[in-house]
Amino acid sequence: MEERNITKVTEFILLGFSVQKELETVLFLLILGVYTLTLVGNVGMISLIRLDPRLHTPMYFFLSNLAFVDLCYSSSVAPKLLNTLLTKHRSISFYACATQLGFFLNFLISEMFLLAIMAYDRYVAICNPLLYMVVMSQKVCVRLVLGPYVYSFSVALLHTIVTFQLIYCGPNVINHFYCDDVPLMGLACSDTSLKEILIFIFAGFNMTSSLTTVLVSYVYIVAAILRIQSSEGRHKAFSTCASHLTAVTIFYGTLIFMYLQPKSNHSLDTDKMASVFYTIVIPMLNPMIYSLRNQEVKNAVRKVFGKCSILPLTHLKKSIS
Repeated sequence: MEERNITKVTEFILLGFSVQKELETVLFLLILGVYTLTLVGNVGMISLIRLDPRLHTPMYFFLSNLAFVDLCYSSSVAPKLLNTLLTKHRSISFYACATQLGFFLNFLISEMFLLAIMAYDRYVAICNPLLYMVVMSQKVCVRLVLGPYVYSFSVALLHTIVTFQLIYCGPNVINHFYCDDVPLMGLACSDTSLKEILIFIFAGFNMTSSLTTVLVSYVYIVAAILRIQSSEGRHKAFSTCASHLTAVTIFYGTLIFMYLQPKSNHSLDTDKMASVFYTIVIPMLNPMIYSLRNQEVKNAVRKVFGKCSILPLTHLKKSIS
């Protein structure tokens, strides 16, 4: 009889940020600006890599996939957040919440392993330059990218199914700006022990394996760079991985700050601000990092803009003649 009387939740309320109403407009404009730059930057990076034959190398193949993941990753969260801030409509349906969680987890895990693969790519390029194009063949690159995509989709699907098979019968207010695992577990009326075990196993494996790959790759890279005799050679070798190292430091630094801070200093507001950084700000920063610190990308941008400026002049000359 008790199970029949349970009223299941059909929608959730996203609490969002604990700020004054006047600040919500400022926050909306700020996030809209960042998200617009994210769209322009990542779509621009993907287009640039496809258009310029000089960028058809393994490193830029992985970078275009990172840009795609960043684009999808940010888009799984930002549009709903902007809608909430603009319309004050904080509700999200049960299935829309499940969809958002699935996409968010999928692209978060993909980002982790893509950064690890890119570290391995830099290791091969610097430590085995003569065999680089043999080791990182097109077939190998495709397999290296497909692996994380399939794995992240499977893990995200498993987590989403387990999370939304829990019974939600009481409060439906999620103290966050998007549907996330931990706040949802706090609302469940049923046993969450299986979900907690899955989070512990997969979060631990994902973070440990990807970060270990990055650290081991860079240990070998640093050792190889130090063996280079000329300072110009060392500078050139380091410059090839400086952008990736910056992106890795920002991404993992944010995750480590969020999940390894002491409980005494832990607060939901801090979690929300950290979440804004790695869901919305980092996808905007990555194209900038790879553009500003990469001479090949700069040259490709100049070439594209050069063509754009020459075309109108060519048409004008033809019309005059």
